[in-house]
Amino acid sequence: MVDVRMPQLGESVLEGTVSRWLVREGDFVKREQPLLEVATDKADTEIPAPVAGRVARIAVGEGTVVAKEGLLCQIDETAQAESQAAAQGAAPAPAPAEARPSAPASGSNGHDEGARPLTSPSTKKLARESGVDLREVQGTGDHGRITRDDVMRAAHGAPAEPAPQASAPHASAPPQAASQAAELSQLIQASGGFVPPVPGVGFGAYKVPPYTPKPGDKVVPFSRRRRITADHMVYSKVTSPHVVTVAEVDLHETSKLRDAHKDAFKKAGVSLTFLSFICAAAVRALGEHPEFNARVLENSYVVLRDVNLGVAVDTPGGLIVPSIKQADGLSLRGIAKSIDELAGRARSGKITADDLANTTFTVSNPGLKGNLFGGAIISQPNVGILRMGEIKKRVVVVTKDKEDSIAIHPVMFLALSYDHRIIDGVLANSFLWRVADILTRGEFEV
Repeated sequence: MVDVRMPQLGESVLEGTVSRWLVREGDFVKREQPLLEVATDKADTEIPAPVAGRVARIAVGEGTVVAKEGLLCQIDETAQAESQAAAQGAAPAPAPAEARPSAPASGSNGHDEGARPLTSPSTKKLARESGVDLREVQGTGDHGRITRDDVMRAAHGAPAEPAPQASAPHASAPPQAASQAAELSQLIQASGGFVPPVPGVGFGAYKVPPYTPKPGDKVVPFSRRRRITADHMVYSKVTSPHVVTVAEVDLHETSKLRDAHKDAFKKAGVSLTFLSFICAAAVRALGEHPEFNARVLENSYVVLRDVNLGVAVDTPGGLIVPSIKQADGLSLRGIAKSIDELAGRARSGKITADDLANTTFTVSNPGLKGNLFGGAIISQPNVGILRMGEIKKRVVVVTKDKEDSIAIHPVMFLALSYDHRIIDGVLANSFLWRVADILTRGEFEV
């Protein structure tokens, strides 16, 4: 009997959720045939059969969180394939998810994975750091989901947030304000830094009014990826003091270079897009401004050796950011080819957790229509993200031999969002100026 266990799905991925079984107990499978789909914070992955044989036992149900090396199913590789025909007519239906046994693997809090409450990995991490047992926390999110606020309340002995109700006019109460200030001070001390106000604790003066359904309204549940994105974006805005600076870039020389070489690239199966040029310019600027290729630690920051350039890709399931590993060692052609390959795998659902891991800086291209410029939210734990605007023909002043003239050139606005904890305005402007300078001059080896 061969045990199929949860593999390591990425360098920083320690668990996965069984989202869908593709086989049933009693089914015969071939080697490398997909058995199930597993969802992680970074990607959805199919787990293949390590051997051919009959699925003797499915150990976990759909929706179960399983730690790395946790048992998923067992395959009897000695079963005779000839018996498959007889088994097809009476293959047992899969057991209901709630009736299937849970994985025996132990989670980070020492509890069975099948009994773990519904919550996000970042909230689990907060619970571990705060010494909170998630089984004893009452979740106030959708479907009983435990939120970061729930964990913070449990960590400091505060009661669960009551249901919204009409409140009396708020009167000034200095003793209560002093108590809230003391609680907030305790939260800051316990977390080692700033924490946002928690409803019912800390400031607690504002609460969102409850939603009242009305005819014609449509409630759209968050997809799993949208929940992860929302959690990441809120965390980033609270953690990093964002500053945005914008540059106007004349793409005339880069556009001529692209027109001269795009057909040759196309014959080689590579798309030579403006995104490729901007990524290549960003990589060169990162080499000259290494503080942008960094991440913040608790009381310090680390300048990273490898430049792993994230490129935002829009997929049917939402936006994801795979990265070009060691992009500083690639030519323009290599960067363009890597963008094509990552985008293709992302849109076909073949992206891996490792593709999405260890990004050190990101370039975002939100599209061609109606996008003058905008400040993107930094992808944590990076300290910067470069957002492209639309390329539009504009009237520009061209200086040649100390003479000014008017011309019509393709122009783009580039917006750089940076983390003001370690990046100052002078450094940020220098970095963005260098990216724009490379593009304006068309300084690329094609």
